[in-house]
Amino acid sequence: MTRFLNRSLTVAFVLSLGALATPSMAQTKTEPNAAEKAWDSTKSGSEKAWDATKDTSEKAWDATKSGTKKGWEATKKGTSKATQATGKAADDAMSATRNTGDKIGEKLPQTQNQQKP
Repeated sequence: MTRFLNRSLTVAFVLSLGALATPSMAQTKTEPNAAEKAWDSTKSGSEKAWDATKDTSEKAWDATKSGTKKGWEATKKGTSKATQATGKAADDAMSATRNTGDKIGEKLPQTQNQQKP
């Protein structure tokens, strides 16, 4: 994404330089309004370059925002699954520990006749 943005901004910069250079090279001494035409041409080229840069920047921002949102959603989903898996593993371990304790308690002679509180 960064490479796309860098390339787009570079293209916009080159276009704006071209827009600035072309009218000034086209001036001739025989044309009375050459400076005004050059200014208008430069202004028009600069506006086009600005619009292209702005459009590209907005697209890059939208793509970045979308990618960030997708990443966040994936992280939330993965965290939720990990939490559920950890909870299930803890429940299973607790049940297995209880079952083992009960089996050990059944085999001890002193616990068979004791009453539980």
